[in-house]
Amino acid sequence: MSSLAVRKAAPAAGTTPGTAQGPPLHRRIALVPTVTLLLGALYCLLPVAWVVIASTKSGHELFSTFTFLPGSGFTDNVKELSTYRDGVYWKWMGNSALYAGLGALLSTAVSAVSGYALAIYRFRGRETLFNLLLAGVLMPPVILAVPQYLLMAKADLTGSQLSVLLPQILAPYGVYLARIYAAAAVPSDVVEAGRMDGASEWRIFTRIALPMMVPGLVTVFLFQFVAVWNNFLLPYIMLSDDEKFPLTVGLYTLLEQGSNTPALYTLVITGAFLAVLPLIALFLVVQRFWSLDLLSGAVKS
Repeated sequence: MSSLAVRKAAPAAGTTPGTAQGPPLHRRIALVPTVTLLLGALYCLLPVAWVVIASTKSGHELFSTFTFLPGSGFTDNVKELSTYRDGVYWKWMGNSALYAGLGALLSTAVSAVSGYALAIYRFRGRETLFNLLLAGVLMPPVILAVPQYLLMAKADLTGSQLSVLLPQILAPYGVYLARIYAAAAVPSDVVEAGRMDGASEWRIFTRIALPMMVPGLVTVFLFQFVAVWNNFLLPYIMLSDDEKFPLTVGLYTLLEQGSNTPALYTLVITGAFLAVLPLIALFLVVQRFWSLDLLSGAVKS
């Protein structure tokens, strides 16, 4: 055999002879959740992207141009939407802000008190009451809409703004979150120390427990605000005066009229885009408070 015979290349370090070299198995497996999350994000953001792009198109461009090609009519659409029926859209926007803002605040307050009581105090029937709340979380809102309407009718409140606000105050999911967070964030030793110092139960809750529960209550507020802002069925069956409609019901009436007047489709799409902006702004503000609370907790510990 000639000494000039070509020698086989030695296998790379960390591999065994005769196996194909490539990326490690764990690295390839780690790509699966990343790709899944990207697909989920694309599925969620694609309709939003369509609304953003469609809101820039005029009535003619909406039906004659490529779906994801921006148009040139966004400013005109906003002007037409603002002048439609003397600016009724902005009344709907104000109504939604009232229902969602005040409703979320009241709901967060009730959830904070209820969750704290269920987490800290020991009393007979506590677990039964909590299980009933969990059953309320599993109950679809559609089932509760008609009984709520009948109750409001008995109280002669149907057609008023209170008929939309009052059913939103007690949120079972908010109470559930508040209880879980209070049990994890408020040490029982701190509560006992406050009692030994002579503080009342209300003072312990407002001065000691409530600041510890702020990150969880911010989450409850955000969830409830979004739920009330997007709520359609309850105000749809409670209200008859379109001056009191929230955005969801108001845009639905515009969409129904658009079947006979196609020019209103651009107003509906533009209104839907503008309705998303407050939710985005709220999320950005709340995210800032989340970061501050986490950082302050890390420094204190």
